[in-house]
Amino acid sequence: MSHAAAIPPPFRSAPRRFLPFALVAFAVLAACTEARGAAPGASAPSTPRPTVNDTRSYVKPADAELRRTLSPLAYEVTQEAATEPAFHNTFWDNHAEGLYVDVATGEPLFSSRDKFDSGTGWPSFTRPVDGARVVEKRDVTLGMVRVEVRSKAGDSHLGHVFDDGPRPTGLRYCINSAALRFIPVNDLAKEGYGAWLPLFGREAPASAVAPATKAGNGAAKVTVPAAATETALLAGGCFWGMEEILRKIPGVLKTDVGYTGGVFKHPTYEDVSSGETGHAESVRVVFDPKVLSYETLLEKWFFRMHDPTTPNRQGNDVGTQYRSAIFYLSDEQRRVAEEVKARVNASGKWKRPVVTQITPAGEFTPAEEYHQDYLEKNPGGYTCHYLRD
Repeated sequence: MSHAAAIPPPFRSAPRRFLPFALVAFAVLAACTEARGAAPGASAPSTPRPTVNDTRSYVKPADAELRRTLSPLAYEVTQEAATEPAFHNTFWDNHAEGLYVDVATGEPLFSSRDKFDSGTGWPSFTRPVDGARVVEKRDVTLGMVRVEVRSKAGDSHLGHVFDDGPRPTGLRYCINSAALRFIPVNDLAKEGYGAWLPLFGREAPASAVAPATKAGNGAAKVTVPAAATETALLAGGCFWGMEEILRKIPGVLKTDVGYTGGVFKHPTYEDVSSGETGHAESVRVVFDPKVLSYETLLEKWFFRMHDPTTPNRQGNDVGTQYRSAIFYLSDEQRRVAEEVKARVNASGKWKRPVVTQITPAGEFTPAEEYHQDYLEKNPGGYTCHYLRD
């Protein structure tokens, strides 16, 4: 990935009433002249990020709802890629401890512990709280090449990322305040974000619920218990084809592809492709158990979308990373998986024994962004997955 020079997020070709031309010129000058000098000396996180157990699926509201609940500025920034004025926005100089979430969906995006003073007049972060929660896209507007940052669930325009940040990441996520809602650390639990307290050195309460959603100032908050969703980790060959089928199943709320099942820390696609990491190409599936049971997900879909009798192979893909596996996250999931596998094995549908592994889930590392929703982005791309009768 290449990042452009240290310049602010994109300005609209026809600035709106809240961004007069003179201020645009000042903001561009300030960002271009101050950013590289300010960032390298800033403090940066140096310790591993604590594990956060947040399985909530964040859903983008309809456009009519966004227009009703978001402020005019927040709507224009998140939905129309506008840019707010530098130094004249809510969070550029906010030093309080807490979590920054998508103003449209409530999805957690950035932590105050990754925030630094870049001198540009916009909130700046060295990294998102979870790389899978942001999407980076090539932006060629304004006659230059930049990397736009958008939220994963809400597809909200957030800002841009540049390569002039402090160590250890060397990145500067330059984000519009209008795209964010800030939740002070002391309010995380009561606002439904208790699962994120470990980011701030605090223990998540046993009753922690999935994050709430809040759209715009004054909009109603909806807190959903973590039990309202369930997560499955499945492997069965190339994750492109699996995700394409899984994401369309009624009751599935969210999918992302990645690597799990091995001991190699933070693997990349190249690492896993070597076949030496122990990881399998996998799909993380968040679903509504009231609509789709774990048993149905396995029996009706998982064991039909791939051949579970071929060890370390699907179609033309050969290697341990293409093995058939169910990574269970609870004893109940293990029990269900073993029962379903036994039924499939006894059904006579397959001429060879089912070799699907059923093993405890380990750390899941999201795959690179270009792998996410690959066949949706590239219709007609390679896949060996289809539903058998």
